[in-house]
Amino acid sequence: MLLPFYQNELIEAGCDEAGRGCLAGPVFAAAVILPKDFKHPLLNDSKQISEKNRYDLRAEIEESALAFAVALVDHQEIDKINILNASFLAMHRAIEKLAQKPEFLIIDGNTFKPFQSMPHQCIVKGDGKYFSIAAASILAKTYRDDFMEKIDQEYPIYQWKKNKGYPTKYHRKVVIENGISPYHRKTFKITNPQLSIF
Repeated sequence: MLLPFYQNELIEAGCDEAGRGCLAGPVFAAAVILPKDFKHPLLNDSKQISEKNRYDLRAEIEESALAFAVALVDHQEIDKINILNASFLAMHRAIEKLAQKPEFLIIDGNTFKPFQSMPHQCIVKGDGKYFSIAAASILAKTYRDDFMEKIDQEYPIYQWKKNKGYPTKYHRKVVIENGISPYHRKTFKITNPQLSIF
């Protein structure tokens, strides 16, 4: 079972992103404030959960959360400011959209650009340790998957419905043979699928 909070004095929001390592599409981020008594036996890092359970959990998180928000930074912004800064910006946008203002942030990962003057704590693999970060990971992942499935209808050749924009061997092969779409990140290197996956 994950832990409910990193600290108990301040209103705490968990933040996570999805899509950092993708070749196409935006990076999404979510921020979630959960009630003090929130618990869920299935809630964990979104990568550890089946697609069906992720969507079931999304509905439960959105119903139970005191506040939640999802935001994105698109591929053009990513190319301008780089993916790390884009991930921070997406989290900042999600935090800004929260209906309730948090007083403390817990962030999945080992680095973060401070949001205003709000105190924060970075937690490596935090989505497998704290409920609110896990909840944020579920929202960011499912909202991004929805977006990629939508644009897959415009460019089915890349199979985004299946790979969600990640650099699978098939995705890289199609980019090398057919070129990039308007949704691809131009600053991301497309390695030859015959070489080892990065």
